[in-house]
Amino acid sequence: MPKQSKRFRRNLEKVPTEPVSVDEAVKILQSLEGAKFDETVEVSLKLGIDPKNTAQMVRGAYSLPHGIGKNVRVIAFAQGEAATAAKEAGAVEVGAEDLAKKILDGWLDFDVAVAHPAMMRHVGKLGRVLGPHGKMPSPKSGTVTDNVAKAVEEFNAGKVEFRNDSGGNIHALIGKKSFDAEKLAANCGAFIAHIGSLRPAASKGTFLVKGCLASTMSPGIPLQLEA
Repeated sequence: MPKQSKRFRRNLEKVPTEPVSVDEAVKILQSLEGAKFDETVEVSLKLGIDPKNTAQMVRGAYSLPHGIGKNVRVIAFAQGEAATAAKEAGAVEVGAEDLAKKILDGWLDFDVAVAHPAMMRHVGKLGRVLGPHGKMPSPKSGTVTDNVAKAVEEFNAGKVEFRNDSGGNIHALIGKKSFDAEKLAANCGAFIAHIGSLRPAASKGTFLVKGCLASTMSPGIPLQLEA
């Protein structure tokens, strides 16, 4: 187990043992001793699902009210007018078979990949490369779409992808520690509410089991959640 720093231990003393509201969690988080850089803030949720049951998988994409404060690098698989529009919308790289080959050769310097449905013949072969990194385009996450340019704009503006892991947990970036407290709390609350609305029909019992808020270098702060 990695040795905890003195700063981490001091911060841990300020973390409540019982869950607190989102507003209070943000207040506590921003009062903790920080690193020398603007830390990213993440919310983590434990869901009452069977992660081995595909019918209970929770995944998608959500546009946060106030973005994530990060320069998102989006690439697009498109041709013709769709490619031109994607480039104008801010895609850092646009292509088809050539872009697929570049990725197969080892290039992964991007955060999100979007694709026009007609491009899936090229994108399909990238599953073994992009899948493990959570970057494989999918209709469920809004990254396979006829309107590639709109998708590029949305992800540049702060749309985040999410997918439960093998333990039934979801993690999502919701902003920077330097954000205005109200905006950070709004992002967190909106994301939790959105996940709560996605409860699979096959899920039984409590859906939002527990959650926590943390920044890059901080301990997690337990959150009050509605089941």
